[in-house]
Amino acid sequence: MAALNLCRMALRSSKLLYRPYNLLSVQLQMQMQPSSPPLTRKACPFLSFHFFTMSTDAQSIASQLNSSGLLRTQGLIAGKWSDAYDGKTIKVYNPATGESVVDVACMGGRETNDAISAAYDAYGSWSKTTAAERSKLLRKWYDLLMVHKEELAQLITLEQGKPLKESVGEIVYGAGFIEFAAEEAKRIYGDIVPAPFSDRRLFVLKQPVGVVGAITPWNFPLAMITRKVGPALACGCTVVIKPSELTPLTALAAVELSIQAGIPPGVVNVVMGNAPDIGDALLASPQVRKITFTGSTAVGKKLMAGSAETVKKVSLELGGNAPCIVFDDADLDVAVKGTLAAKFRNSGQTCVCANRIIVQEGIYEKFANALRDAVQNMKVGDGFSEGVSQGPLINEAAVKKVESLIHDATSKGAKVILGGKRHSLGLTFYEPTVISDVNSDMHISREEAFGPVAPLLRFKTEEEAIRIANDTNAGLGSYVFTNSIQRSWRVAEALEYGLVGVNEGVISTEVAPFGGFKQSGLGREGSKYGMDEYLEIKYVCFGNMNKE
Repeated sequence: MAALNLCRMALRSSKLLYRPYNLLSVQLQMQMQPSSPPLTRKACPFLSFHFFTMSTDAQSIASQLNSSGLLRTQGLIAGKWSDAYDGKTIKVYNPATGESVVDVACMGGRETNDAISAAYDAYGSWSKTTAAERSKLLRKWYDLLMVHKEELAQLITLEQGKPLKESVGEIVYGAGFIEFAAEEAKRIYGDIVPAPFSDRRLFVLKQPVGVVGAITPWNFPLAMITRKVGPALACGCTVVIKPSELTPLTALAAVELSIQAGIPPGVVNVVMGNAPDIGDALLASPQVRKITFTGSTAVGKKLMAGSAETVKKVSLELGGNAPCIVFDDADLDVAVKGTLAAKFRNSGQTCVCANRIIVQEGIYEKFANALRDAVQNMKVGDGFSEGVSQGPLINEAAVKKVESLIHDATSKGAKVILGGKRHSLGLTFYEPTVISDVNSDMHISREEAFGPVAPLLRFKTEEEAIRIANDTNAGLGSYVFTNSIQRSWRVAEALEYGLVGVNEGVISTEVAPFGGFKQSGLGREGSKYGMDEYLEIKYVCFGNMNKE
């Protein structure tokens, strides 16, 4: 239990709230209006929220989603939708308005243990289902996700805040992991090994690891689930999903579609609510054979430590500190366009966002001016509004994190050349920001900002750029802009990162491996390499094969 409590301690650390690793112990410290009606349902004890009345627009969207059967508020255990056993609920908020969207079940350890048991019971039959049958069911799930992409995109924008166009893009991207898994399910091959003796035959089999606990973040409410659950199911595993309390609605809708696709009860289960209790249950259970997690490095370390008690297989996609290197010989338009995509997608709230834009001195001023002009044209607002490219940050803690980093940088000599303050829209909207004269001693160069802030650093030589880029414990995403083929190869090989984009700012795809070096994680997601994370390798030796 001591090791398991490491997870609980980390999840309760308020210093980590800006990372997308579930609501956990987040408390929105808002004052309740005297005229607000009292809450009539039990509240989750570790959360306190402001009460809002939903606007007409939000009510209309929620009503439409409810009519489609995709607005779910309960967890899923053994194929049945379930409230929390004690009746507790938590609210899901629209970050663009601060309004309450809906109450969802606030589950804990008991519900998680039942979900684990359901997954374990289902594993016996699901793991023996033919690869062809699993493939067909996953393909049906993919088809349903695509049929309902508009409704699912609305859910993402409603609970997460990103512009609707980006939300639609996430549905297509996220569904792609299910499609790829459906195809790859039929390609899980073993080996025949040449034996050292004539009377032996050696075989290598790949078999599913077992029950998987999948803990996912709020910044990509669908894609972070599908790129874990898709390969897990394709390999024959069953899953217990723990989505973020900030964005559970997309997960629940996606799982509803998995039921409609015919995936059997117990194969996919969802619990959300009291994250420390849920995490402890997943870690403690010997029936859970793998933990897969996307979120902060600090919490990933705690989950890794907790998994040691039962020696679980672990895959972790953790924090980044992505460098974006712009050389003098780069095409300026390509570099600016690529940097915008790498930095400001999802308002800077992705683990592969360019966190340090490292620009060679010969192009520095020209690039800084061009980037400033491009960022200035970005429209900030509610994700449902036409033309908006920057939505709100997820919560107040995220805004304060950005403010703290900018304050530290400017106090040490950095200059704000655009933005640098909260947006006039209020709430958690922040002006897209560009700051120059940043150096490696500033916190913004050492910590993941997770917000719409582009820090510009200056370098002279290729060697210096590589040194600056690699001077971090993180090693997830990185970007290089140059017109030199030779330089692009040299730098790509020298960067200590799991992903390198050359003259491109959007590099994630289901067909390529996604994962990091150093403290950015373990394992890979997506592609054929991601399938191996959910498989065990078994060696079988047949002896006395020459006898009749």
